[in-house]
Amino acid sequence: MPYAVLIAIYEIWIGAKAMLDPFAISSIFLSAMLVVIFVTISSTPQKTSRGPTVVDYCLSILSFGSGAYLILNMDRLVMRISMLDPLTTTDIIFGLVILILTLEATRRSVGLGLTVVVLVFVLYIFLGHLIPGSLWHRPVSLYHFLDQIVYSSNGVFGIPVRVAATYAFLFVMFGTFLQKAGGGDFFFDVAASIAGKSPGGHAKVAVVSSGLYGMLSGSPTSDVVTTGSVTIPMMKRAGYDPVFAGAVETAASTGGSIMPPVMGSAVFLMAEVTGISYASIALAALFPALLFYEAIFLQVHFRARNVGLAAIDPEKIPTLLRALRGGWEYAIPLGVLIWFLAQGYTASYVAVMGVGSVFAVSLIRSKNRLLVRGVYDALASTTLRMIPVTAACAAAGLVVGGITMTGLAGKFTRLIFTVGGSNLFISLIMAAIICIILGMGMPVPSAYILAAVLLAPAILKLGVAPLSGHLFIIYFSVMSAITPPVAVAAYAASSLADANPWSIAVQALKLSIVAFLVPIMFVYDPALLLEEGLAAGIWALITAATGVVALAAGIEGRLRKPLGVWLRIVAIAGGITMMYPGFMTDVIGFALVGALVATQLGSGDGDTDPSSKSLFGARVRSWSMGSRDLLLGSRDRSAED
Repeated sequence: MPYAVLIAIYEIWIGAKAMLDPFAISSIFLSAMLVVIFVTISSTPQKTSRGPTVVDYCLSILSFGSGAYLILNMDRLVMRISMLDPLTTTDIIFGLVILILTLEATRRSVGLGLTVVVLVFVLYIFLGHLIPGSLWHRPVSLYHFLDQIVYSSNGVFGIPVRVAATYAFLFVMFGTFLQKAGGGDFFFDVAASIAGKSPGGHAKVAVVSSGLYGMLSGSPTSDVVTTGSVTIPMMKRAGYDPVFAGAVETAASTGGSIMPPVMGSAVFLMAEVTGISYASIALAALFPALLFYEAIFLQVHFRARNVGLAAIDPEKIPTLLRALRGGWEYAIPLGVLIWFLAQGYTASYVAVMGVGSVFAVSLIRSKNRLLVRGVYDALASTTLRMIPVTAACAAAGLVVGGITMTGLAGKFTRLIFTVGGSNLFISLIMAAIICIILGMGMPVPSAYILAAVLLAPAILKLGVAPLSGHLFIIYFSVMSAITPPVAVAAYAASSLADANPWSIAVQALKLSIVAFLVPIMFVYDPALLLEEGLAAGIWALITAATGVVALAAGIEGRLRKPLGVWLRIVAIAGGITMMYPGFMTDVIGFALVGALVATQLGSGDGDTDPSSKSLFGARVRSWSMGSRDLLLGSRDRSAED
């Protein structure tokens, strides 16, 4: 649609050269996006195929009119001093209109869950003075509410929407252009050439390709839908249980939001909130992200060895040289991103340069050229993909403004201190639980900003560095996408895998166990974030990576040979102690892992099933039902010998 394309072009202009006031950037962007939301998303799911109704068009016109009013009065609104310069009657009317439109847009595009959360906070703002005890706050009038929530940079047009209007939009555009230009196929071929020849090759290809694509788009649910439509059926055909296939895709796609160089939208919010540069955050997040994908990759490998799944047919795997020859140019945009980030350019400008480089490399091959139609579709698709993120950020801004007005963040800080006291570990566990609860059903950016406002002050008061503390919150905000009972990424995978979403979520949690441990580790040992120098960081990575091997072996019950119950306990204990920072824990971990390795030495590979060396393995374990099914036949090892 032409209007969506105009919004995308405006965003490119903002990112490349515009110097507008933050309030102007946020208000113009949100008003423009509200028009798109009401035209493209119906009021109820049953009306999705009937097109916009009269009510939808009226709401779009109201959104456009609100934006026009803000633009016409922008100089006055930007220069006014909050709570000193009075609002006009027209200001109050349009303020109420913007609030109502934001709530309805949130309900349509994100769902009732976040809308209810926002309404609860609004009620608390107006009725909190009636609540006795520590939750009490001073009365708030409607005038005060509108002044802070609508006509300042603390509410609807605050940091969350500003991030959506700059970094987030442009990096989503980068991912969209890359996909339209055929970059997804290139990453899949590279993943197949790297991982397809080892046991469980189909699932390993899914891990690598989903991680590569996910780190560029940074949205767990959309990554699952995009790459999962290829990888999940591929894994099922190879003999993987549908639940496990869906879980692999869910975990690998979710990890894209914590994988540099792009990561997810939340990292841009973190840069804005903390003042830490985006490049510094991305560099610090590299080692923990590598540990996350190491754990998934190893669990897939051990699972494949346990159930006898073989590699992909070599004839169907392109060589790495052939894969690079067929799409080497797609590495250029990644190099452009890294170079501009290293030079200290703003994230918005870096994203614009990335989009430009994707367009340039698409011209190299005729089949991938983004000509007028391709560019038009990519621009329109970017705007449409930003709809749920924009609505969620606007709603999150409303909540953040309410938290600021009522002092609720300080009350949460006191709650954590009351329960955890000065014990950092207990406080971190509480913060992680609250973070996951806040994030259930929400997009990662809104989950992070809520948790950052409520929990970060308490964590930082315990002596945690801002970088470690906020990355801790980002990790658990991301993991809320796969945590039951909501687990939105698992629900997206369930439709592709034709499996129970709860079962997928549980399996995905198991695959993602490192993501729940690593944040605690780097809070205690900032060396993992390269905060104590490169040498200390590399040593922390080596010990943690060794621990991840043992942990994955213990979870799946296999290293070189199958592991019994006690050896699994030893492996898990050794893995956790090696991941935990400290000289003594490293010594204990090395001892446990060494003992485990000693039990694995000897002749043979330890396969208890003599058919497990057949081409596709003989028997495949049905992990969701706890039974084993004969899928592909078997042959006697003696005959093979």
